[in-house]
Amino acid sequence: MSPDSPAGPQPPPLRPAEEFADRAAEVLDTERRRLAALGVPGELVLVGGCSVPGALTRGDVDLHLRVPPTAFAAAVAALRADHPVVHPEIWGPTLATFEIPAPVPAGLAVTPAGSEHDLRFTRTWQLLAADPGLLAEYDAVKREGDGPADEVAYEQRKSAFFDRLLARWPTSPASGSATGSS
Repeated sequence: MSPDSPAGPQPPPLRPAEEFADRAAEVLDTERRRLAALGVPGELVLVGGCSVPGALTRGDVDLHLRVPPTAFAAAVAALRADHPVVHPEIWGPTLATFEIPAPVPAGLAVTPAGSEHDLRFTRTWQLLAADPGLLAEYDAVKREGDGPADEVAYEQRKSAFFDRLLARWPTSPASGSATGSS
């Protein structure tokens, strides 16, 4: 059976994050060196499905660059000159997104540290890593979007899931489970 349907190529199947850990670490290390060579400041962290052991992922690598608020505009300008822009329709005063030249699908979200978008990229993945129940809910959203489904509807469901996480836990748990149990 062909991996392509009349609607176009199908995404890779969902796999455990652990299968992609080495590849994700390599993309992270390479991009850190690239950003340093460009003089782009900030903290680069792995986010997304590859960042949480046990999570389901298609193997794409998501990175988040947290820059000082006063350096955001300059960092975005430097990245625009070096990285392809992706999803300009979602850009805002505290978010810019780029493709990372890598041997696997990889993306970079840039935010000012402490901004709403910074919170979304850091806190949600901390919550998922801290709570197996929340991770199971996230994986269910991923499974629902697996296959020839409408990609826009899938992204909306995933975004709504993250919105619920942030509404329920506006600050990260100090330790232990996001549910508050010990």
